[in-house]
Amino acid sequence: MNYIKFVLLFVLVHGVSYTVAGVIALRISKDIYENKSRLCDFLRDMADEKENDRVASYFLPAQVIRGVLMAVVLFPVLNPVIGLSLIMKFLFFAGLMFVFTHIAAVSPFMDNIEGLVYMKDKYIQLKSFFKFQLEMIVYSVLFSLIMSLFMELLF
Repeated sequence: MNYIKFVLLFVLVHGVSYTVAGVIALRISKDIYENKSRLCDFLRDMADEKENDRVASYFLPAQVIRGVLMAVVLFPVLNPVIGLSLIMKFLFFAGLMFVFTHIAAVSPFMDNIEGLVYMKDKYIQLKSFFKFQLEMIVYSVLFSLIMSLFMELLF
C-alpha cells in the first residue's frame, strides 16, 4: 500500500511543482521560449497558438508518466527514506531533483553539465543559464518541501 500511496503523492507533487516552476520561468523567459528569435529555437514556440496548444494537450499526460517513472525507480529506497527526519527527507529530495533530473542529467541542455560540454556556443548564454537554474531551484525546493511534509504525515 505504501508504494501506491508514494506513487500517487509523487505524481501529484511533481505535477504541481513542475507547473508552478514552469509558469514562473515562462514569465521571465519569453526570450528563451517565444517568437522566431528565441534562444531555444529547437523547442516549440510558445507564442505560436498551434504549437502552444500541442504542448498544452501533452503536458499533463507527460508529467504523469514522468512522475510515475521517477517514483517507481525509488521503490528500493522508499523504506529508508520514510525513516529519515523531515530535514533529511527534504535534502534527499532536493538533491535528487536538482542534481539527478537537472544539473547532472545525461541529456545535454544549455543549463546542465552535459550541455556545457556538447552544445554550440550560441545556445550557452549566462543570462539564460541563470534563468534555467532559477526554474530548477524553484521546482526542486517546492517539490522537496511538499514531498517531505506529506511523507511525514502519510507514512
